[in-house]
Amino acid sequence: MEENLVKKVNIGKIAEKGKKVYEKIKSQYQPQYNGKFLAIEVDSNDVFLANSSVEAVESAKKKYPRKVFYVVKIGFSVNEIFSRLKKDTL
Repeated sequence: MEENLVKKVNIGKIAEKGKKVYEKIKSQYQPQYNGKFLAIEVDSNDVFLANSSVEAVESAKKKYPRKVFYVVKIGFSVNEIFSRLKKDTL
């Protein structure tokens, strides 16, 4: 069922909107929540803070069960995350 939901949404638009929302609000979360995760529902701009991406999405799904979310690790860029993953696997 969730696979069908993902097929129906425009992931690019969610990413674009989510990034804009995060840029506007990140000063409210950095640096005190660095390393935690936000799931952002891009139509309402609601955010869900948690210790992991799974927890953030689970929390968001309680309010928006049929939505796809933009998820960000606070205080990290995607490049930093991939860089860290690569170093950890070598």
